[in-house]
Amino acid sequence: MITRPADSSNNASIVCDDVHHRYGDREALRGVNLSIRPGEIFALLGPNGSGKTTLFRLLCTLVPIQRGRIEVAGLNVASNTLDVRGRIGIVFQSPSLDKKLTVDENIACQAALYGLSGAALTARRDEVLRQMKLTDRRGDFCEKLSGGLKRRVELAKGMLHQPTVMLLDEPSTGLDPSARLDLWQSLRAMADQGITVVLTTHLLEEADKADRVAIMFEGQVIADGTPQSLRAEMGDGLITIESADLDAVEKILHDEMGLETQRASNQVRIRCAGAPAWVPKIADRLGDSVHSISVGRPGLEDVFIAKTGYHFD
Repeated sequence: MITRPADSSNNASIVCDDVHHRYGDREALRGVNLSIRPGEIFALLGPNGSGKTTLFRLLCTLVPIQRGRIEVAGLNVASNTLDVRGRIGIVFQSPSLDKKLTVDENIACQAALYGLSGAALTARRDEVLRQMKLTDRRGDFCEKLSGGLKRRVELAKGMLHQPTVMLLDEPSTGLDPSARLDLWQSLRAMADQGITVVLTTHLLEEADKADRVAIMFEGQVIADGTPQSLRAEMGDGLITIESADLDAVEKILHDEMGLETQRASNQVRIRCAGAPAWVPKIADRLGDSVHSISVGRPGLEDVFIAKTGYHFD
């Protein structure tokens, strides 16, 4: 059986303190600081190369910590690696199921890795199958399951040993919209049980469903908060302008109209109160030099653009 020491007094399920990591000359993480609470769904959001996958590997104990400190479930990852592995569940982006085995058999193989057998295995397997709504599929071969059902079996495997923290790498990859909905219902059920759920994603709409989001860029956390609070930082309106002469547009908006602008790719963006009322004024002043003007409520991509000056790719 797996023994679990008490959590540290700060009551955080995961703590990252000034975490750095290099691959040769490339610095993948540059001073990451995070504190993730028990029972919350936390999304690491970022484009490819942002550092989220490296951080995920560190949390999973797959690579050693080079600099900084990480605690998972009150344990220092560097000095208590095996104990940490007993307290985390992991669902990787690549499937880990043996397609030639049944759902029950796949879970039994996972149980063997954690020393579960006999009555304890039977009771726990029945419980996770019920939680993941897989009881009626337990005898099915995994190669016959849909993508969504396979992902639920992966979740059942990860939950089998009753982890404190569940780590998922791009969990909705390859799933259709219905399967993604089922996945998120499962993740919410885990969080309701007090399990801390941490997932990596490059999908803005997926991160928007999390309790809290850390947006990563070039190895750093550039924003951290609830999706609602991050959007609120952007104000209540955002105007986007496309033009062949963005320099001239910015000069007019700033010098003549007193508006603060930001350049992002082929657009000029303006955050301001009462944005809809500004649109006809801007259109009238800029005239034919404007290709398009749009106004909307800020989203997580707008947070990313405001922090970096780049579109989220």
